[in-house]
Amino acid sequence: MPYNIAMVSDFFYPEPGGVESHIYQLSQRLIDLGHRVIVITHAYGNRTGIRYLTNGLKVFYIPFLVIYRQATFPTVFSVFPVLRDIVKRERIQIVHGHASMSSLCHEAILHARTMGLRTCFTDHSLFGFADVGSILTNKLLKFTMSDVDHIICVSHTCKENTVLRAALDPSTVSVIPNAVIADNFRPDPSRASKDHLTIVVISRLFYNKGTDLLVALIPRICTTHPTARFIIAGAGPKAIDLEQMREKYMLQDRVEMLGSIRHEEVRDVMTRGQIYLHPSLTEAFGTVIVEAASCGLYVVCTRVGGVPEVLPSHMTVFARPEEDDLVAALTRAIHAIEIKSVSPSTFHSQIRKMYSWKNVALRTEMVYNKVMKMEKVCFAGRLKRYYGCGTWAGKLFCACVAVDYLLEAALGWVMD
Repeated sequence: MPYNIAMVSDFFYPEPGGVESHIYQLSQRLIDLGHRVIVITHAYGNRTGIRYLTNGLKVFYIPFLVIYRQATFPTVFSVFPVLRDIVKRERIQIVHGHASMSSLCHEAILHARTMGLRTCFTDHSLFGFADVGSILTNKLLKFTMSDVDHIICVSHTCKENTVLRAALDPSTVSVIPNAVIADNFRPDPSRASKDHLTIVVISRLFYNKGTDLLVALIPRICTTHPTARFIIAGAGPKAIDLEQMREKYMLQDRVEMLGSIRHEEVRDVMTRGQIYLHPSLTEAFGTVIVEAASCGLYVVCTRVGGVPEVLPSHMTVFARPEEDDLVAALTRAIHAIEIKSVSPSTFHSQIRKMYSWKNVALRTEMVYNKVMKMEKVCFAGRLKRYYGCGTWAGKLFCACVAVDYLLEAALGWVMD
């Protein structure tokens, strides 16, 4: 049975990234399966209002205030009138939110439950438990997850993290990994330099993506391996550190910085190299390393989060998220490429069999079928769920839900 589905997140195109790509590709495959899908996100620059993408995918770009890394300012109730209007007009049955850091996602799930709609949530990230930011994010996650029909995580490590952070019943959480379109990431050995060994890095240049490790290891690798070259694509506040490192060690001819690139340009950048380096400090899945392996690159990555689940051992060299260990791992990978003890050109055909967006969509469809058969929870049942979230937080959550019902009644009187 086809469903009307709304994907909701602060993170979507034209911004590049794993969450953005996941939402787009999943939406496309669900449309292929006969479902009707829309995307609700915030405005990006002059991209506001309604836009149409491939396959008739309808995207609503709502003009809300962005405060940090494309996340909107949390207001709890202000998005309700706009969301309600879209949901009613498009006859949405399932609201599917994405990403823990998306305020728009959490608010949409709250309002969708008040309207009696089915809800799902996909977590794409890992968070800690001790720092202030993680504590606040985890409490917000607990608020939303207390009353969601089903939760999806992109790796088993991500599932464990989410279950602990939100104190969830593991049976309500499924693991459905990301995927790639292998045809879009074909190897092209003719593009790689025969005179140099090129190491490719494509990442947002933030602390959690391991940019500090990158700054420390590049001069060491360039000193010990005269033929090594680096291509770095991505933007972020840590880009200045890379620029300063390049100037300090006079590596302008060996470290090429491309800045931000579009997703359709990723393959062209990757095929220029032989090794892909992924120094992230935390990662729930890491779609980019699958794309790199599909392009025929040998992958060097940190053993963090869900990364060890992504690729088989013969495609990767793992390291601890430490400078010395990462340098040693990259050195081993360079040696393996030089003596031809690995055959990255064979990776593409293996990736094609391992990952498929059609499979992801079929598994997600099974989750939708499950939630559509669930019994609806009444107002008292929702309050009971929220009340158990903590001595003070529980009472605050109950008050938010009560206000949300009053707002729904007022909006129904004014707008219907």
